[in-house]
Amino acid sequence: MKVLFCSILFSLLTSACTKQINMPAYQSPEMLSDSKSYTYLALGDSYTIGEQVKQEESFPYQLQNLLSAEKFNVANPEIIATTGWTTDELQNAIKQANLTGKYDFVTLLIGVNNQYRSYPVETYKKEFSELLQKAITFANGDKNKVFVVSIPDWGATPFAKDGPRSAQTIAQEIDQFNAVNQQITLAAGVSYTDITPASRNAATDLSLVATDGLHPSGKMYSAWAAALLPKVVAALKQ
Repeated sequence: MKVLFCSILFSLLTSACTKQINMPAYQSPEMLSDSKSYTYLALGDSYTIGEQVKQEESFPYQLQNLLSAEKFNVANPEIIATTGWTTDELQNAIKQANLTGKYDFVTLLIGVNNQYRSYPVETYKKEFSELLQKAITFANGDKNKVFVVSIPDWGATPFAKDGPRSAQTIAQEIDQFNAVNQQITLAAGVSYTDITPASRNAATDLSLVATDGLHPSGKMYSAWAAALLPKVVAALKQ
């Protein structure tokens, strides 16, 4: 009987010592990141395509990279923008593109060519409002996923020095257009990022200007992307 008891006790102890413990699988930081793939639509003109800089230096692509560093898997931006476009030309391009999908977030920056061509502010007001509503539609009707960027002041660039309008006149006109797009944007409950004051630093810092003396450099675009980043992150976490 004693032998049987010892045998049973030894068996129980052995079983306890060899019992498999199911530990949770190790997950690297990359595995813990958001596995969802986000889509991004960028609407605008030369400031959106990044005229005179490499594609990866444009603000939409720099924003994509910053979001990647925050563990958001964002597909390459779908960009509807061309140098020289005004609000009506962007509207026509959107119609021709016949976009049917919805996007996780949308940026809109348009109006400098309306100002450059001396188009009426009232026309801009109407067309910008329509474009903003279209952007909200592309964001699946979620105004929190739309981000408007103000028009930078090209009057601070070397290019403007040889033009018929003074830097002061250009600045005043840019401010008028921005007052319109800001009012419309905020009234719609959409995020507004004012990059205009910083764009005027180009008057004393040529590293902010591309080689053509007019468009922003990658350095300036990086500041725009950095300004947008926390707003986009907050929206995507909702």
